[in-house]
Amino acid sequence: MSAPEKLLHPTDRGLYCPAGDFYIDPPRPVARAVITHGHGDHARPGHGAVLATVETAAIMVARYGAETIGKVETLAYGETQQIGAATVSLHPAGHVLGSAQVLIEGDGGRIVVSGDYKRRPDPTCAPFEPVACDVFVTEATFALPVFRHPPADSEIARLLHSVALFPERCHLVGAYALGKAQRVIALLRRAGWARPIYLHGALFALCELYERLGVPLGPLLPLPEKSKDTLKGEIVLCPPSALADRWSRRLPDPVTCLASGWMGVRARARQRGVELPLVISDHADWDELTGTLSELRPEQVWVTHGREEALVHWAGTQGISARALDLVGYDDDAE
Repeated sequence: MSAPEKLLHPTDRGLYCPAGDFYIDPPRPVARAVITHGHGDHARPGHGAVLATVETAAIMVARYGAETIGKVETLAYGETQQIGAATVSLHPAGHVLGSAQVLIEGDGGRIVVSGDYKRRPDPTCAPFEPVACDVFVTEATFALPVFRHPPADSEIARLLHSVALFPERCHLVGAYALGKAQRVIALLRRAGWARPIYLHGALFALCELYERLGVPLGPLLPLPEKSKDTLKGEIVLCPPSALADRWSRRLPDPVTCLASGWMGVRARARQRGVELPLVISDHADWDELTGTLSELRPEQVWVTHGREEALVHWAGTQGISARALDLVGYDDDAE
């Protein structure tokens, strides 16, 4: 592909496809946007028209209200749509429910924008699908060799082992409302935890949406009025921001846990006052990032948000042309 920038190039409004006159995950309102997934730094309200998977569109409606996201068009995975001179299709990214890579075909070439992605199995969403392309646009949230995430099932086993060791205490798990909370719940169910899981009020709406979209999560309950005795030996999920606020004081001597890829960094766990860090990430770690580039072998790699320099350097050592796009407005911390 001689000049991929003719098909897609970075702008101050994000990645722009002039052939189809649309942006991908634009940080500001635009006339037409293609959205990779429902996290707030990728899916924002105020666009004139939005193209996304059915699940991502439903998440946007749930978070922002139908009146704020403009005209909505949806595509199933693998289905194509002609937009101007570009052909667009969406393919599973394995990040959260409905997350998609965007394949743009035109001008004799193929560019894939991965959005955020991971290669690990996740019972709450479709697995990442490698898509052959000339240019692969990758995230770089954990693009340093120090980031090698353990299996998520082993982290859940550590949580359940702690619950068994401290039956008089409650285990309070911080998990982001979209994707991480539902994944932790599904992993607990797969590990055999059949008892009710108690939720902070901020998590109910998206958990209910996941279930309506076909992801069973088992019995979920709000905190009871008299929490101290009832919640001994139980598991409670909340947004990370609630771990240390007044709400958590209602709980009986909680073991504070946080499910995040950043929990592999001990200093971050200490800073957050986390007693039991759970290294569960919805982003690709170093091995997944480099393994994906080795598998796809694109002519070029464009690196978006995160630790771009290390991944660009690594790609160069493998004979793959790579550059950082220096896009702004994407949050690599809230994962």
